[in-house]
Amino acid sequence: MTRAERKPLSIGNWHVSPAEDLLQRGDESVRLEPKAMEVLVYLASRPGEVITREELERDVWRGAVIGYDAVTNTVIKLRKALQDDARQPRFIATIPKKGYQLIAPVAESGGGAVPSAGPAPRARVWIAGRPVKALAGLAALLVLGLAILQLAVHSRTVDPPSIVVLPFENISNDSRQDYLANGITEDIITDLSRLSGLMVISRATSSSLKEDDLGAKTIGADLGVRYVLKGSIQRLGRKLRVSAQLIDTRTNANVWAQRFDREANQVFTVQDEVTHRIVDALAIRITTQERQRLKQKATANLAAYDFFQEGKRLSRVSTKQSNEQARAAFRKAIQLDPDYGRAYGSIAYTLTFDYLRGWTDNPNEALDRALVLAKKAVALDNSTPQTYWVLGFVHLARKEYRDAEEAADESTRIAPNFADGYGLLALIDANLAKPKQAMLLIKKGMRLNPYYTWEYLYILGIAHYTLGDYDQAIKVLGDAEARNDNVAQIKLFLAASYVGAGRIEDAKWEIATLQTISPTTTVTETANTIPIADPDLKRALLADLRTAGLPD
Repeated sequence: MTRAERKPLSIGNWHVSPAEDLLQRGDESVRLEPKAMEVLVYLASRPGEVITREELERDVWRGAVIGYDAVTNTVIKLRKALQDDARQPRFIATIPKKGYQLIAPVAESGGGAVPSAGPAPRARVWIAGRPVKALAGLAALLVLGLAILQLAVHSRTVDPPSIVVLPFENISNDSRQDYLANGITEDIITDLSRLSGLMVISRATSSSLKEDDLGAKTIGADLGVRYVLKGSIQRLGRKLRVSAQLIDTRTNANVWAQRFDREANQVFTVQDEVTHRIVDALAIRITTQERQRLKQKATANLAAYDFFQEGKRLSRVSTKQSNEQARAAFRKAIQLDPDYGRAYGSIAYTLTFDYLRGWTDNPNEALDRALVLAKKAVALDNSTPQTYWVLGFVHLARKEYRDAEEAADESTRIAPNFADGYGLLALIDANLAKPKQAMLLIKKGMRLNPYYTWEYLYILGIAHYTLGDYDQAIKVLGDAEARNDNVAQIKLFLAASYVGAGRIEDAKWEIATLQTISPTTTVTETANTIPIADPDLKRALLADLRTAGLPD
């Protein structure tokens, strides 16, 4: 049955319209992501039953390879939309080590929309990752006032032009070409991020807009950017067609648009041309060094590029098996192009991830090998920020703080818009007990990546904890946990923050939930693996964790 054929229903006091991906309750209107709606409808088809993660993956994701967090994050979005509480649920209960249970009453609806108490609201808010309608009135006036104020401020300052590159669309009727569309998107963002005269929104934020059919004006208002780059790719055998258009978000008019018909192995040339067209259209002044970096490419081998993109896709799944499969794909890329620096760096990342997740029987050997490969990556490709980022990440895992900082610094020097580089610098400072500096850096990263992931909030939460601002740490880390409920480090610092705030029962509850997802986490293991350099901060954290009930 298609989504359009599914009948409306009520869940608790919410009216659910699957065909529209819409929840309604009185004057409230919440639009869900399609996958979140599918999960909700599936749970509603079996109310009161405990449904396992495996069943959801099989029947909703239809056997697709997904990350372990995909189901959890979708349930988190549903709870946020339904205004539910994981601790005292009224709609969706988590049954530890078993699955999820819809506990609210379910009934078929008459199919009509829930009557509204007033006129259609106009203000936009973001719930479950998508824009939805909210009440107008005072909110609309406030939004208008803020917009006028922002315009006045901008009229007095000269900011560099800003841009977001939306994910290129694969129109090849061949899902296997998705990797190529994703690769083109990321490479153009990387190239533009190297330019100091342009403010570029990060890849993570760009990806978050993939499911949303929003106009350029809306995107410009939501992200605060002046320009949007949209594009598509179509690959037929050896032929490749790439279309791109640069849109001014204030006027919704094309600044530049072009179609490129080339051989498939000329995809890297097309990427260069798109980047240079944007530079010319926006009259961006670039330095000699920046111009030189733009000439350097990670690889010219399309087959190696294929394997590299496949490895990246697998590494994002974040399971032991997918990490091993990703490493194998990166090795195949290197076999085809022995000078592919980013592929060496990606293997280094997978080895470090093995170490951090306890997936290796030889942790020291894994970290030593990771360092060798990360250094080789930089030696082969010192023009991209990602190779330096991986080197810094490996050094931080090894608790080599100065070397980590130097590498992360270099990633942001090469690419002033590289949000993850500022995030890594902030994480290093947080572990060096420099919370105020960490806050400045992570907030800069958040500006470049408005749809920042849980890692950014985690780093900000550590900084608040270090400052002794426990209430704020609880708020920020709670937001991080809501975005990813399977990260042990978040729960550790959240439990410690609860102890600092005198909320011991909440701290114990946090440790209890931690032990359901990571039963091997102990005070001793935390002391050995957490890269905190400051001895006083480390002792304080471990003492708080003992108080919270974490076993030695």
